[in-house]
Amino acid sequence: MHRCDRNGDNIRPISANIEHDNTPWPLPDGRVLYQRWEYIDRSQVDYHHLWTSRPDGTQQMVFYGNMHPSTLMIDAKPIPQSDAVVSIFSPGHGRREHDGFITLVDPRYGPDDPRAARQITKSPDYRDPWAFSDDLFMAARGTRLVLLDTAGHEVDLYRLSRDEVQRGLQCHEPRPLAPHPREKVLPDIVDFSNDVGYFYLADVYHGRAMREVPRGTIKKLLVIESLPKPINYTGGMDPLTYGGSFTLERVLGTVPVADDGSAYFEAPPLRSLFFVALDANDMAVKRMRSFTTVQPGETVGCVGCHEPRSNAPLARFGATQALLSTPRKIEPIDDCPDVFDFPRDIQPILDRHCVDCHGYEKTDRGGPYAGKVLLAGDHGPMFSHAYFTMTVRQLFSDNRNRARSNDRPYELGSAASAIFKYIDGSHYGVTADAHEKKMLRLWIDTGAPYPGTYAALGNGSIGGYFQNTLVETDFDWPTTKAGADVMRRRCDGCHTGTGVLPHAVSDERNVSFWRFDVNDPRLALSRHIVFNLSRPDKSLVLLAPLGRDAGGWELCRKPDGSPHAEFASTDDRDYEALRQMVHAAARRLMEIKRFDMPGFRPPEPYLREMKRYGILPEDFPSDSPVDPYRLDRRYWESLWYRPPG
Repeated sequence: MHRCDRNGDNIRPISANIEHDNTPWPLPDGRVLYQRWEYIDRSQVDYHHLWTSRPDGTQQMVFYGNMHPSTLMIDAKPIPQSDAVVSIFSPGHGRREHDGFITLVDPRYGPDDPRAARQITKSPDYRDPWAFSDDLFMAARGTRLVLLDTAGHEVDLYRLSRDEVQRGLQCHEPRPLAPHPREKVLPDIVDFSNDVGYFYLADVYHGRAMREVPRGTIKKLLVIESLPKPINYTGGMDPLTYGGSFTLERVLGTVPVADDGSAYFEAPPLRSLFFVALDANDMAVKRMRSFTTVQPGETVGCVGCHEPRSNAPLARFGATQALLSTPRKIEPIDDCPDVFDFPRDIQPILDRHCVDCHGYEKTDRGGPYAGKVLLAGDHGPMFSHAYFTMTVRQLFSDNRNRARSNDRPYELGSAASAIFKYIDGSHYGVTADAHEKKMLRLWIDTGAPYPGTYAALGNGSIGGYFQNTLVETDFDWPTTKAGADVMRRRCDGCHTGTGVLPHAVSDERNVSFWRFDVNDPRLALSRHIVFNLSRPDKSLVLLAPLGRDAGGWELCRKPDGSPHAEFASTDDRDYEALRQMVHAAARRLMEIKRFDMPGFRPPEPYLREMKRYGILPEDFPSDSPVDPYRLDRRYWESLWYRPPG
């Protein structure tokens, strides 16, 4: 959301939303009412709700929603002589033209109370409502403009002609040509000369589900920034995560929490920030699930941590401990990356401690494939095998794109992640050092991404997604058709139901990419784990049915449970057909490259946008070397607020 002068000069952002804000409208008290769209570690469809802000961008706060999952709330406008507003509640992610139910929202109940919203239409095909009073409304409805009330009465004000309807025209945005009282004019209170804003937290222990946290538990706040994408290709999160965060997240650092639960600190303005409360072991106690921001020079105060927004500050005698000193500066974490990249930062830890047993080779320590767990860094069709395994084996805890906002303490993030139980010495003596544990904690608490660059989007996968459709698929390749024929003849007799094998490297087998159940038994034979595109002959689809005498693992079983070698020898023509199927996909991946492969170059749309943003010169040669990690950083920094002069 931006503002400008009457003549269009001095355009400046007043929101730090890295997604988008919608349909701003002035309220009688001078604030701006708008719809905020966000994806902070929650479902991508359930939290697009109503917010308010002063016209200068200060005092951003929720008007209705953001706690409970629900619909898209948009096109909200005030009702005369009332505190309530009329809005469209558009089902799901929102329908075209903002079609939805006309709904009245009364803020006197508070932003979390379902009683505040009252639906007054029975069908979701209205748009652009206007309130004449609390019982008389105008709206567009397809090819008509209608007048309606809360009792269900409705009359047409206007209809398009038959010719206009046949031409596909519809009605939009009705407005009465009538005077109305001017909204209150709020003065600007932004200090543009200041390069920081300030956050004040009164008591971190005051809030929903915080009573069980003993005072003194929380020592710090981890300050995280949700990072803007320079380009997007699809509606999912791939390949940033497998069913998790939609964006990269950056560690800014930590600030101390005083013994009384208070904190007071500086923060960069106009950035999408959120906080994680950490205990003495730097484990996540409680995590924000929505971003906040400050304008230059603004102080934003919080009563507590996830406190009900209708709560007033607790009565105290004297100032909180944090306010007895100047605001603290965010302390960077210098010995760890601020933006994590799984192959670069996490895989080396797994290589040192895990892969000897959970890899493809037999070693002095164990393996191969101990516990049917693979933590080697080999490429699958979209992710590495280790990343896929850590996700579906729930070795780290994130919100999994769920419509949930308020977890109990220690229920989400690093403290709830199973991986730490396997590296504390209790699991066959495996003991990670303090720095390795720190790396894992911060990776998990910044959304556990696979790539650490947005240049990884839109490329590097056999079976990636573009506009929610699988692309770069192998279904029609001759090698894949031959391999699929082998599977139908020699595998499908046993592999039925949830055990069906993927018949192509890009075959999802109807498993939802965006919101799958990590306990779905089909994930055990997902394309993301049975095909190895780094070492094709190490693919599970080849090792599992191959006899041990031929170098396989002989994992197939007869109906009585006894071992069965479907392929006694690598000379079997059907085995070779399967092998060629995987090798063809591996060769294709070598051609298109993934972000962590030698010779990787960002896709042209990414470079095009970097030129458009002024990060790269317009005449930048298409074959010149480029570091996408540096380009991302330059792009993010180009959006930072800098005082004039």
